[in-house]
Order: sequence, then structure tokens, then C-alpha cells
Amino acid sequence: MAMMVVATPPSLARRIDIAKCMKMCLFHDTAETLVGDLTPADGVPKTERHRREAETMRYIEGKVLTNVNGGGAGQELAALWQEFEDGKSLESRYVQDLDKIEMLLQMVEYERRAEGCLDLSEFAYVETKISLPETQAWAEEIIREREEFWKTHRVKVGASDIGMRKMQDEYYGE
Repeated sequence: MAMMVVATPPSLARRIDIAKCMKMCLFHDTAETLVGDLTPADGVPKTERHRREAETMRYIEGKVLTNVNGGGAGQELAALWQEFEDGKSLESRYVQDLDKIEMLLQMVEYERRAEGCLDLSEFAYVETKISLPETQAWAEEIIREREEFWKTHRVKVGASDIGMRKMQDEYYGE
């Protein structure tokens, strides 16, 4: 995700702290490397995912980074991770959107690698949860490219089932 920050559209880059976004991406991904990049399809409730990630971040802050810059590095990590989780700042909403964009990109890449024998439509729903106009435009382009791909391949793209949609709504919020 931090690499995607490099491609931040100028209209958004003027309004956000790019370095903060990069750190937020790295810290968010740090938790996921230990906990896993859980999605609604994994069947782990959002509260449990959050608990696991929070526990991981407390461990990194208190054990791994406790002596780095007098504990300041761990405190910064914890604060930025919490800011991401809270989703109230423009930077956190942008990074949350990038997390969803990354999911869309992975979905399309996996489908292409499978040469049309794998339909991961249940992940396309995340496009509806992207909040910023700049990232909505990215998501729309990814979905357009995906639709073009599926026009020439065997498996027909289907809609997510109702059960999956309910899990996604609970996981990503309204």
C-alpha cells in the first residue's frame, strides 16, 4: 500500500501528509503480516480482527520498539495504527481506501493468473465502500479493466451471494 501512496493524485496530495500516509500504510501492513490480511470471506468477525491487530501492535510497541528512540517509535506506530483504525482523518480514510484498492487489484490479478477459471466477484463489493473521489476513480478503472477481461473469458462474473454481502456490510460498515 505504501507504494500506492507514491501515485497519490495531485488534487489529494495537496491536502494530505504524504509521509504520514506512507507510515500509516507500513504500520497497518505490519499488523497484517503477523495476523493475516483478513477479509469477510475468512469468517473472522471485525471485532476479532481488530483485537488481534491491536494485540500485535501493543506487542510491537511494548516489546520490539520499546527502546527505539526512547519508546517514541513504538508510540508513533501505535498512534498511527489507531488513527487508521478510527478512520476520522483524511489520511486515515485515504489509507483505508488504498487497502480496499489493493484488494481489488489482488482480485483482478488472481483472476487473470487463473486465465478465467476463477471468479472472485465476492471481493468486488469492496468498491462500494471506498470513500474519497480520487480513490473511487481508481476503483472504477480497475473494475472496468476487470469487466473487459471477463468479456473474453469462460467463467461469467456473478454477483456476491446475500450471506457474503451481509458479512461484508458488517465488516466494512455502512
